[in-house]
Amino acid sequence: MTHWLQRLANVFTVPAVTALILGASSAAVSAQERIALIIGNSSYESVSALDNPTRDAQLIASTLEQIDFQVTLLIDATQIEMKRALSDFGRNLRSGGADTTGLFYYAGHGVQSFGNNYLLPVDVSLNDAADLDLEGVEAQSVLRQMASARNRTNFVILDACRNNPFENMAEFDSPGLAEMKAPTGTFLSYATSPGAVALDGLGQNSPFTTALAREMTKPGVAVEQMFKQVRVSVLEQTNGLQTPWDTSSLTNNFTFVNAPTENPEDLAARQLWESVQATKDPVQIMLFLRGYPDSAFADDARALLAQAIEAELTNDTAAVERPAPAGPSADEQTLFEAAQANPTVDAYRTYLDAFPNGTFSEFARGEIEALEAQASVDPIGEGVTPAVEETDLALAEVEQERSTVPNVVKFDLPLSAPGSVIDGAVLSDIINMSPMFPPVEGLPDEFWKEQSCSNCHEWTKDRLCDQANVYLTLSGQKSLEKPHPFGGIFKRNLRQWATGGCE
Repeated sequence: MTHWLQRLANVFTVPAVTALILGASSAAVSAQERIALIIGNSSYESVSALDNPTRDAQLIASTLEQIDFQVTLLIDATQIEMKRALSDFGRNLRSGGADTTGLFYYAGHGVQSFGNNYLLPVDVSLNDAADLDLEGVEAQSVLRQMASARNRTNFVILDACRNNPFENMAEFDSPGLAEMKAPTGTFLSYATSPGAVALDGLGQNSPFTTALAREMTKPGVAVEQMFKQVRVSVLEQTNGLQTPWDTSSLTNNFTFVNAPTENPEDLAARQLWESVQATKDPVQIMLFLRGYPDSAFADDARALLAQAIEAELTNDTAAVERPAPAGPSADEQTLFEAAQANPTVDAYRTYLDAFPNGTFSEFARGEIEALEAQASVDPIGEGVTPAVEETDLALAEVEQERSTVPNVVKFDLPLSAPGSVIDGAVLSDIINMSPMFPPVEGLPDEFWKEQSCSNCHEWTKDRLCDQANVYLTLSGQKSLEKPHPFGGIFKRNLRQWATGGCE
């Protein structure tokens, strides 16, 4: 059974949970200019019409507008309209400067000939393959416009491999599009792999564009990861028949939507919850709830805690599987013991620099806080800071209440705790007693009422002594009045017991 008390030994030396990382994420909207040209061709005059490209283009255009792109949208464009739009697109990229992001999206018919890809305008009329470059728009011309702008980040997205409209011409016996080389700073994305055919889709949009529009708006996702998720989604939707393809030569990190700004407390809550959730450890979940009872993750934490405690009470180890907590490494243990032997701010900071998320990191931060508060007393005796005054006042109240605790507390002698359920009990018997109130507010009664501490703890004299010695530290003193299922007087008895050497 999991031993909770030993892992809780350092908890009450500092506020239950502290901020793990200070700072804020990037703003949700990019500060650089974003320019997009979107073309969707469905209503062809001389070749087979397509159902979804115009709707696909409209979906991508509206999605990009939501994430701060300046969008030019062409629906059922002729060759002249496509070439003029490409020229304007390149001009806008060049005037935008090096930090401008360019994006070209095309949905419609596309073919390859002699290794070159061509996008087909709605007025294409082809009787001979030799006229393709006169009737179509070479995809390479998009890359040339982007290269001329010398901006750092560009995207070319082609949902143009649906079927071959010239299947009767022998020169077009290669299906789909050919893979193009991505100039530096360019991300090329195809609805399907080179030489393969993409599905137009049975719904309002193609499977590729549906996934693209959904994934593009997810905040904080790197573009490489985003397109990978698009690929996974399309594979699932098409039962493995269509595999989106991409080629990248990007030289900088890019997200279509940056992660939302979080204040330090929200950021700490999220990061701590991600760690706690992975362990499924009831002690860590309780600590999270004590530190962040009103966070966005509190309801999930309470549900997981109920599941974890139910598994503990029923000895159902399969219900909640969690890894055994890893102890500190030999190097960490040595460095921490050195800090305890020389308890200074510098010593604890040296430990934290080496092990910022180590087993004793919360304890070390608490000691630094307490030591700095003590050092803030005016060295020439003119007074103390308000923070120190509050700390001293709290400690004074603790010392006043210590009068109810005898000078000598021993492991096998009755405790003095007037008004408490532990009054007259001996430390060795407390393991069989029930708590006075839930360890976490809102915990269902069946998980704590009438339950003995032996359901959760494997207390021994040595482990209780470890806990008791925590209250001899500066920050441990400040935690004496924090809630405890047996009340603060239990912790004060423990501290007095540690003072006598845990006899």
